Amino acid sequence: MLDIRPLDLEKDDYARYSRHLLLPEIGLDGQKKLNGARVLIVGTGGLGAPLAFYLAAAGVGTIGLLDFDVVEASNLQRQIIHSTRDVDRPKVASAKDKIRGLNPKIKVLTHNLELNEKNALDLIKDYDIVADGTDNFQTRYIVNDACVLLKKPNIYGSVFQFEGQVSVFYAESGPCYRCLYPSPPPPGLVPSCSVGGVMGVLPGIVGTIQACEAIKLIVGAPGTLIGRLLIFNAWTMKFRELKLRKEPDCPVCGERPSITDLEKVDYLEFCGLRRHEERPIPSLTAPELKARLDRGEKIQLVDIREPHEQAIFKFPGAKVMPLGQIVRRMDEFDPGLDLVFLCKIGQRSLFAIEALREAGYTGLLFNLEDGVIAWARYVDDSLPVY
Repeated sequence: MLDIRPLDLEKDDYARYSRHLLLPEIGLDGQKKLNGARVLIVGTGGLGAPLAFYLAAAGVGTIGLLDFDVVEASNLQRQIIHSTRDVDRPKVASAKDKIRGLNPKIKVLTHNLELNEKNALDLIKDYDIVADGTDNFQTRYIVNDACVLLKKPNIYGSVFQFEGQVSVFYAESGPCYRCLYPSPPPPGLVPSCSVGGVMGVLPGIVGTIQACEAIKLIVGAPGTLIGRLLIFNAWTMKFRELKLRKEPDCPVCGERPSITDLEKVDYLEFCGLRRHEERPIPSLTAPELKARLDRGEKIQLVDIREPHEQAIFKFPGAKVMPLGQIVRRMDEFDPGLDLVFLCKIGQRSLFAIEALREAGYTGLLFNLEDGVIAWARYVDDSLPVY
């Protein structure tokens, strides 16, 4: 059970939280604990939005918001704490305004920065609970390791397309994130939501479950998701549950931990994000590619986006070829001509180029920097940015 110092309610709080006070499982004592609790939300996007809203509504006294991103139009399909007028504002500033509008008594601390191995312990140490709403493996491992070292519970959530996962990783009472995922998947195997998409309501469901787990931890309720992984599919409307166990050989929470200092761990290297290339992959910006085409240069353009993406708009003059067929069909390319790969944001095309290199392709290979989205932004503004 967490050691949270209760804070007394003021007179008008009794009306605001009356529905909690009427629940014997929460009651006055539980509401006082909520009032005294400090929760850090890492990421104020799809998961952090409902998390922050519901924890503020529940009366969690101090909410920390950590994010270094700004609001974009594409966020508004699911990140309900932000509004159209907030586009281009820091997400933590936008979220703070909405929280204070909902519950002016909540203390909101904003951290407009990127969590890393150097600042994680200092940022997390003053909070009772961390709720992980991030969308990348590097930050998830940093959050997990910091929480284990600081003996804090980590409420984990993730979403992709139609599926979400939720668990509570608390090494004092059960397994940690590394017990479930000892190592991350290879880079590019699991695309981000910006590449693979996500059903808009899914983060709301998963983030609300995370908020529920935070409230239960604060008031000392039994039946939390410690040692359990809840998996939800919004398309089939089915829940599954997996039992998790603590791994004795876990490098951070096991019997003989090897991770005792975050700054001694290279999280970029661990997640395969630090490139060791003797031959860097050359790239062309959208204006550079446009200039070369305007000069009449013969260039092979290959669009490796999925068919449903190409339905949004087709790239003029590009050969359509799925990523998985690149190596098998490389004899369709002319090694005497420059070959430029196109995807949405210039990430998947890197894997296409690396695969061709490994297969022995001898022609010049280029990546369209920032993908077809850059083309739509800087060359042809009649095309949609998606």
